[in-house]
This record gives sequence, C-alpha cells and structure tokens, in this order.
Amino acid sequence: MGFRDVQEASAILAAEQKNDEFYISAARLFQIENEPSAPSAYKLLSLSAIYGLDFLDLLGRYGVNPDRLHHYRSILSPATTRLLSSRVYRLDTTVKFPVRMDPRFRWETTQLINRAVAVWGEIPAAFLVGFNPREHMWGYVGLEDTTMFPLLRPGALVMVDGHRRRIIQKEWENESERPIYFVELREGYRCAWCQIGEGRLTLIPSPLSSVPAQTFSYPNDAEVVGQVVGVWMRIAPPGEEIPER
Repeated sequence: MGFRDVQEASAILAAEQKNDEFYISAARLFQIENEPSAPSAYKLLSLSAIYGLDFLDLLGRYGVNPDRLHHYRSILSPATTRLLSSRVYRLDTTVKFPVRMDPRFRWETTQLINRAVAVWGEIPAAFLVGFNPREHMWGYVGLEDTTMFPLLRPGALVMVDGHRRRIIQKEWENESERPIYFVELREGYRCAWCQIGEGRLTLIPSPLSSVPAQTFSYPNDAEVVGQVVGVWMRIAPPGEEIPER
C-alpha cells in the first residue's frame, strides 16, 4: 500500500470513530517508518486494521508487552488493596514449568510434581491462566490411577489449591459441581471426591470407574492436600492412530 492509500484508509476509520487520533497522514507514516518515532495507540490501532496485523505484535515492536504487567506489579508492590487482572494476552508468552522429572518419578502413581522436578522449562502461559505458585501446586494422576475416570484421566495434570482443604459436605446437583480433592495417604496420593465424619475420611470414586470407595482414619492415615481447581489432560489416548480418509 502507498502512503496515500494508508492515509485514505485511516481517514475512514477516524470518521467512523469520530476521533482524529486514528488519522495517519502520509507525512506521519513516512516519519513512523523512517525515524525513531513511536505512534500513539490510536495510530497503531489504525495500522493494525489497515495492514491486517496483530495489535499486540505492533505494541511489542515498540517494547510494550502487556504480559509483563504481572512482573511489573511484583516490583512495585502497591500498598493498597485492589482487583488485579490475571489475563494472558499473547499465546506465545511462556512461563516456567517442569519439563524433566527426577528419574525416581513413578509415572504409575499419583503424586505431587513439585517434589519430583529435575528440570524446569518453559511452556505457553495460556495453559496456566490463574496459576499462583504461592497458592497452587501441581499434581500428576498416575497411569494406573483410574479413581476419577473419566473426569480425571490417568496422566492428567491437576492444579491443587492448598488453601482449600476443608471438605465441603452438601447435596450436589451433579458430579461436575462436586469438588475433587488431592489426598495424601500413607502409601501415596489420590484424587477423589471426599466425605468426612467421626474421624473417618472416605474417598469416593467416579461411578464409571471400577475403583471401590475406601475409608481411612483421619487425619492419622489420610491428609487433604487441597482441592483440585484446574486440570490439563489428553482426551485422545497417546499414540492413537489417526484413521485415513
């Protein structure tokens, strides 16, 4: 597109928005392209629409990354209480996450990942929206643990909120509404629905699994680590062949 084409297109946007800030003259466009001159947010938005570019990508070219907000907040440590956004704007933003496990990690059993990480790598932050390392832990559902199948499939990663350890007891309208807890037992860990009473904790499996309910002395033989508040899991079995068309 020529300078005049961009100028005319921006004039249409400025008229539609009733805001002259969206207008980009040919001279201004030449200045943006050839001089160290940062355009306003309005003009960046116009350029994004005219050229079919991603607005956040354009911001990034001028050193503005919205996902750095969370880092900036940690530096500033504001004294006032307020609501904060936890949105991740770019799918390619990465965060630290376990990518290599300790050789002693047993994939067959359910356990807390935090205690078995050998190497931390980076994954897209979009997978971890809402994850707070001060409040949450990551658990792994063992390949031989079918307690909550199919709600939680073997091999799933679960986000556990350690502040939610009290067993909520009420009548649940459906199984999706009932909270799932991450429980530490003497022989390992388990994800299950829970029921408590008279010093006994009962782990209740999904009705579609073949696992029986189990009751343990509480808190001597069973301890609630926290409530499962997020899950990442495969739907299709790994290695499944894709049928030819």
